[in-house]
Amino acid sequence: MSMPKVLSLDISDVPELLLAYMPFLDRGGLFVATHEPYALGDAVAVAVMLPGDSEKLTINGQVAWISPEGVSGRRRPGIGVHFSKQDYNVRDRIETLLAGQLDNAGPSFTL
Repeated sequence: MSMPKVLSLDISDVPELLLAYMPFLDRGGLFVATHEPYALGDAVAVAVMLPGDSEKLTINGQVAWISPEGVSGRRRPGIGVHFSKQDYNVRDRIETLLAGQLDNAGPSFTL
């Protein structure tokens, strides 16, 4: 079994995090812009830098969303990575940063 490819994601501020976060997935997830082809269910790892952090956190998950090349609107090509059960600490950190904003969020990179 091959190791999943590691993607890198630097999120500079909370508004960008709000656009990338996928709270509708049961364990949470993040949208990662990429032009590389992936299939639903592919295992991926994401090294993510969250706003205000000094170290990257690693998320191991599966592709749960695909925005293909040529996608319209404000969306960009990429994948949504559904966090693994072991990544609750990352989800909790993200939801702390987004406290009070998730219910009033506008369109995101995925929806």
